[in-house]
Amino acid sequence: MTKADGVVIALALVVLGYLYAAFWSNAKGAEAAILVDGVETQRWPLTQDRRIDITGRMGISQLEIKGGKVRFVASPCSGKQCVHAGRLHRSGEFAACLPNGVSVYVVGSATEFDAINF
Repeated sequence: MTKADGVVIALALVVLGYLYAAFWSNAKGAEAAILVDGVETQRWPLTQDRRIDITGRMGISQLEIKGGKVRFVASPCSGKQCVHAGRLHRSGEFAACLPNGVSVYVVGSATEFDAINF
């Protein structure tokens, strides 16, 4: 490896660090938007802890807002991928129970970028 290779690698690391800090790290969410069959039905602030029952195609999905994060607690679907999605708190994060038609996404002042945006 030459000295020029080291300079290029160092410069690339600095640029990648800047891009991460500028686009991916500070997109904190403020609200949880709840959709049923693709239509937004409710919006709740992430600052108020609560449990929400949402009626979908198969039955009731239960969401929990706690500590500035939202998550699926229970759902009538068989796979429970929505429950395993975990706690969402960054703007743009999304979880859905597709068989039940219920989804939730986090809304904030800025949307966090991910691979889907490219």
